Amino acid sequence: MDKMLPYLQSDSTYKVHIHTFNKTLTQAQKIKKIDALEFLPFKGKVNLKNPEHVFWILEDYGMDPNNVPEEPFHLYFGRWIADGQRELIESYSVKKRHFIGNTSMDACLSFIMANHGRVKPNDVVYDPFVGTGGLLISSAHFGAYVCGADIDYNTIHGLGKASRKNQKWRGPDENIRANLRQYGLEKYYLDALVSDSSRPIWRKGMLFDAIITDPPYGIREATRRTGSQKETVKSAERSTDNHIFISSSYHLSDIFFDLLKFAAEYLVMGGRLVYWLPVYRPEYTEEIIPRHPCLKLISNCEQMLSSHTSRHLITMEKVKEFKDQDQHSYLLDGQYMPYRGHNSFREKYFSGVTKRIAKEEKDNQK
Repeated sequence: MDKMLPYLQSDSTYKVHIHTFNKTLTQAQKIKKIDALEFLPFKGKVNLKNPEHVFWILEDYGMDPNNVPEEPFHLYFGRWIADGQRELIESYSVKKRHFIGNTSMDACLSFIMANHGRVKPNDVVYDPFVGTGGLLISSAHFGAYVCGADIDYNTIHGLGKASRKNQKWRGPDENIRANLRQYGLEKYYLDALVSDSSRPIWRKGMLFDAIITDPPYGIREATRRTGSQKETVKSAERSTDNHIFISSSYHLSDIFFDLLKFAAEYLVMGGRLVYWLPVYRPEYTEEIIPRHPCLKLISNCEQMLSSHTSRHLITMEKVKEFKDQDQHSYLLDGQYMPYRGHNSFREKYFSGVTKRIAKEEKDNQK
């Protein structure tokens, strides 16, 4: 309370805001909550238009929109110090972006990932599943030099069918470079490569300050890697008239292990790996989060996708230099088998969708 006294003096003006998470309050409810603050020694005058001090009440009603409690789980009160940069969400909106795909990352989440990666000017940031480059844009905004790779030849070269409604084919200038040019960030764009992330092409050494990515889950984008005619699972795919490659399935568990191994080898010391991990919620435990001896888990944040699925934003930091013996360290890990559960995420996801549709049809028949 002593720290608040300088802002409660009689010669000052103030107002109080209320913000709720996962619940909407009526104006009458907001006023009631503000009136409940009468025990605080406010001596100044209320000024709603141009106050000297702005105080906020923040109420957290949890993560489940289907089970909102009457009272908040957490309540915070404090004085406003400065605005964040939420205007970036609108100015970098995917809806206004020149080049998008089926899985282009929401602008807000892209900036959150860049913040988790502690991206700063002159960093080198890499996305091994770059897609249309949405995660490169947020890093470039903070002054980092960005590059990426993707196995999809059409996406890297801006060819093929468009993802926008009422547009059949991509235009001549729909590509990752055009996206960065749209925001005045082209000078930070290094390049994007057609490459298989399961087969690194980089020279040995610590190259990247941050690796920020959203691997495919097998829902809207296939999980695949280059293969050979001898493999059991294979299919020939034609990307252009003269570009043909063979691809095979790429299990989610292998994607994450390859990603962690790549980060352990190519991140600088103190560099960060930030990625999304899809989870089937009924089976989730901390043990299914992939680990590596060179990487320390910094944070694990959940974003619910449905009642039975979610994805976790995993942030890891390199704390140990990569050695040859770390190449396959996870194979010695006794917890390796639980990770295999990621491989059936697609089947579990769609089984939940099928059950929900069946339930809705049954309810409609009543």
